[in-house]
Formats: sequence, C-alpha cells, structure tokens
Amino acid sequence: MASLIQWHCHDFNGFTPETLYQALALRDRVFVVEQRSIYGDIDGRDPDCRHLAGYAGDGRLVAYARILAPGVAYPDAAALGRLVVDPSLRGQGVGRQLLARALEEAARLHPGPVMLSAQTRASGFYASFGFVPVGEPYDDGGIEHIDMRKEAD
Repeated sequence: MASLIQWHCHDFNGFTPETLYQALALRDRVFVVEQRSIYGDIDGRDPDCRHLAGYAGDGRLVAYARILAPGVAYPDAAALGRLVVDPSLRGQGVGRQLLARALEEAARLHPGPVMLSAQTRASGFYASFGFVPVGEPYDDGGIEHIDMRKEAD
C-alpha cells in the first residue's frame, strides 16, 4: 500500500468539504480517540498552513501533515504538525514517507530549519531524520512531548 499513495500539498482552499472532513476525522480518530488526548485540535492555524495529504487508490486519506511558516509556531523555523497515519497502515513505511515528503515541502516553501513537537515515545523516529531535542519534555494534552529541531540540509 505504501507505494500506492498519491501525495498532494495544498493550501486551505485546496480542501474540498469531503477532504477537509477526512483530515479532521483522521486527526480526531488518532489523536483524540485512540491516544485519549484532550486538546484543541481546531486551533485556528489550519487556514494559514500548507496541508500534505496522502490518499490511497480508493480516495481515502491515509496520511496527513500540516506545514507552518516560520514565526507561526516557532520564531525562526518552519514547523511540521499533526503528522498522522491511518492506524491500518502502521508498520508499512507510510510514516517515513509522510515525514520525508513533509520535509521536502517545508524546504521548498520555507528554506531553513524545521521544528516539531514530538511525542517523546516517537522522538527516536524523528531523530532518524536528523531532528534533535530542544529543551525539556512537557505535557501536551496529557501526552509527553518534546520540541525537536532539524537544521537545513
């Protein structure tokens, strides 16, 4: 399945009502329901982000990330957020594809460093892409996170 994903990166206006619903539903299913994290997913930033979406051949959204410009989440770095893969595709390399594509898009749109807020249990995954921890772990919606930074290649 991982090789059959169609990737699209667009601004907020690139969503159709159906694709926006799919993105919000996937984020909700994983972050709120599965991980039992109570947080404000609808944070007002989506209209100002670029959205990377991976669709299966049947049109189902199976991977998603948002890309924020420098100064929005971090003062001197672009940011990646809401990285999520459909649970049915875990362990098939889709997460690696998603992060690689998100980093490519971030570099194209906003050359320079990239940061993200990683769940600490996933920090090794991000480290494998060159991210390093910045600061101390903190609670975000009941899940321990740490900011991580990757300098421009």
